[in-house]
Amino acid sequence: MQAWEHPTLQALPGIGPVPQIYDSASDAVVAATSTHGVVSLYVCGITPYDATHLGHAATYLAFDTLQRLWRDAGYEVRYAQNTTDVDDPLLERAARDGVDWRVLAREQTDGFRRDMELLRIIPPDHFVAVTEVIEQIADAVSRLLDTGTAYRVEGDIYFDGAADSAPWFLGQESGLDRATMLELSAERGGDPTRAGKRDPLDPLLWRGERDGEPSWASVLGRGRPGWHIECSVIATRYLPTPLTVNGGGSDLIFPHHEYSAGHAAALTGQPLAKIYAHGGMIGFQGEKMSKSLGNLVLVSTLIESGADPAAIRLALLDGHYRADREWTHDLLTAATDRLARWRAWSTSTVGDSSIDDLRAVLANDLDTVGALAVVDGWVERKPATVSRVNAIDALLGVRL
Repeated sequence: MQAWEHPTLQALPGIGPVPQIYDSASDAVVAATSTHGVVSLYVCGITPYDATHLGHAATYLAFDTLQRLWRDAGYEVRYAQNTTDVDDPLLERAARDGVDWRVLAREQTDGFRRDMELLRIIPPDHFVAVTEVIEQIADAVSRLLDTGTAYRVEGDIYFDGAADSAPWFLGQESGLDRATMLELSAERGGDPTRAGKRDPLDPLLWRGERDGEPSWASVLGRGRPGWHIECSVIATRYLPTPLTVNGGGSDLIFPHHEYSAGHAAALTGQPLAKIYAHGGMIGFQGEKMSKSLGNLVLVSTLIESGADPAAIRLALLDGHYRADREWTHDLLTAATDRLARWRAWSTSTVGDSSIDDLRAVLANDLDTVGALAVVDGWVERKPATVSRVNAIDALLGVRL
C-alpha cells in the first residue's frame, strides 16, 4: 500500500549524537544504536476510523523525531507501519454508519495520509494493510500450531502464552500484575472469560468464519487474523529483527505490544526488538482522547478551521513525548504565536553557526520541550543563520 510523500530533509553540517530513548522493558533511557549503521523501526498504525486525532499525531510525531535524529547521526533508517483495515471496532463503526467496511477503511486511510503529509511526518518504507498479508499471517499461525505454541478453541486459534518456545515472558514490557492484566485484557479487545482457553490471558490469533463478517480462505480454513499477530508478521516480514525500536502509544504496551513481541519471538526464536518505546496519551476535557469516548480533536478539523500544520506540530512538540498531557486551544494559540516569532526571525540569515546545543537536547530522550527552549533562545538573543534555520527544519520538522 502506498504511504505519503516524503518531506524534504535539509542536510546539516557534521554528524549529530546517537539518540537515547526510554525503553519500557528495562525501565531505562538507552542508546538507540546499531553496530551496522542501519536502524529499524516499527510503529503500530491506525485502525482506520475517526482518523487522525491528536493522539495519533503525537505518537507519529514522537517517532518522526527519532527518525530525524537517527538520520542526522548518519544512520540508514528502515521503517514499517501497519494499518488495521479489518478488525472488530472498524466493522462495528461501518455497521453503525451503514457503510461498507472497505469503503470506510479506504476513506479514513486516505485522510490519515493527507494529515501525515501536512504535518511533515516521514513516511514508512513499508505501509502495510492487514488485508494485504492475510496469507502470510495464516501461515505464521499455522507454524505456531505446528510448534505447540497455539491451540484451537472451536473454530478459533489462540496463542499459548505459557508455552516454553520463545525468549519472551508475559509482563516483560508492562510489569503489570495478573489482576491488572485480566482487567485490561477485557477492556482492550481480549476475551478472558471465554470457555475452553488454557489461560484467560491467551490472545486470539485467528478468528474462524462468522456469518456477516469478512473472511478469507487460508491454510487454517476461512477466517481473519487476530489483532496482535498482524504486527508480529508485518514487522518480521519487512524489517530485520531484532528491531532497533518497536514503538507506539502507551495504551498499547499491554496487551498489544507484549503479545506482538511474544508472537514474534515464538516465530523467530529471538526478541522482537531491542527497545520498546511508547508515547504518552493526549487528553481533552479531562479524559484520554479516544474514539470510544468520542472526545476527539481531529487534525483535519483544526486545519480546516485555519490552523497552520506547522503550529499543530509545534503545539504537540511542546510536551515530552512520554508524558500524558491535556490538549487545549491555548496550546495551539501559543504555538501559532511562537511560529510567527520564529518565522520573523528567520527572514534574514547570516553566516553559519553551531547547532550542537539543539542536537544535544533532542538526543536526550527526544526532549522536544527543551529543544523549543533552545530555539526560543536563538530567536531572542542570536542571529538567524542558515544552519540554525535548517536545523529547525531537519530536526524539528518545522519549515520556516
